[in-house]
Amino acid sequence: MTPKIARFLAEQQPATPCLVFDLDRVEENFRALRRALPLAAIYYAVKANPAPPVLQRLVRLDSRFDAASIEEVECCLAAGAPASAISFGNTIKKASAIARAHAAGVTMFAFDSIEELEKLARHAPGSRVYCRILVENEGADWPLSRKFGTTVENARSLMLRAGELGLDPFGLSFHVGSQQTRTASYEAAIGRVAMLFTDLRERGVDLRMLNCGGGFPVRYREDVPEIDSFAQAIMAAMTKAFGNALPEMVVEPGRCLVADAGVVRSEVVLVSRREPDDAMRWVYLDIGRFGGLAETEGEAIRYRITTPHDGSPSGPVAIAGPTCDGADILYERARYRLPLALRSGEPVELHATGAYVATYASQRFNGFAPLDEHYI
Repeated sequence: MTPKIARFLAEQQPATPCLVFDLDRVEENFRALRRALPLAAIYYAVKANPAPPVLQRLVRLDSRFDAASIEEVECCLAAGAPASAISFGNTIKKASAIARAHAAGVTMFAFDSIEELEKLARHAPGSRVYCRILVENEGADWPLSRKFGTTVENARSLMLRAGELGLDPFGLSFHVGSQQTRTASYEAAIGRVAMLFTDLRERGVDLRMLNCGGGFPVRYREDVPEIDSFAQAIMAAMTKAFGNALPEMVVEPGRCLVADAGVVRSEVVLVSRREPDDAMRWVYLDIGRFGGLAETEGEAIRYRITTPHDGSPSGPVAIAGPTCDGADILYERARYRLPLALRSGEPVELHATGAYVATYASQRFNGFAPLDEHYI
């Protein structure tokens, strides 16, 4: 929690659940990534947090933007981003969304299938296109490999076809999964995709860009490698694969720019036991999986939780949300412990919740309103 957030919570005592977000921390994170990877163009993954204050701050820093929908494209434009700074990076797009983005001036689009490529040729003629390659997501807490990407063999054919359709075969991309904790995953992916890059160049395809995706992790409960470690691994792999003939490099950070800029304050609704002598207590919060904590599915993302009683005797807990739905359980197997003194009505903070939480919140499931957001 940054000093700004701590001061806001102490002075304002906002109603819960709420997200309090420090915009200065986003700027610090962006500048740190730029220092670590000075040769890479940074395209912020808008889906991580598309709030206008976040986008406006990043526009001031000359960030570029990776949009997943026409709505995100338009949010970036409204925040002051030029269309030339926006990549439509979702490989699954409606034809109408492609046409609207192209009409707005967006010229860079992702794809991973012949069907999507043909849509781009029809509705965004002449655009720069890049093909997403399927790579391993081992080491990622939130894998993305099943839904997106194609094989190297198919990508070869698709990129050759792109030029025939009047598109500009601009580059290749991959994504090693969100909250990726292994630097070796980037090294392996770069080596795999670089071979295709070289092959296509030899076939006369004018590739100029390699998009290394996002996935850079943040610290939740466990330590993770610093961004400098990932930058060093990526640049070593790029140099090994391309020598001095480096293509344009793109990275698409989301979580690592905004997660630790946000803290969710929640209220304890109930603390109970199944049996009077049960060692396990159930702690119910006024925010749950349907209130924005969707990444707790499978207990994948494990947020650090603090209370007013930290440092006092603690015991094992299961943690759940407030809704009348049996799936609204955050943690049951992750061995969380919370103070024995914790009571209903008291506040708790969930840290590093600036990414994805606000946009995952449902619209009044069980009547609960989405959490309030405060950008400071």
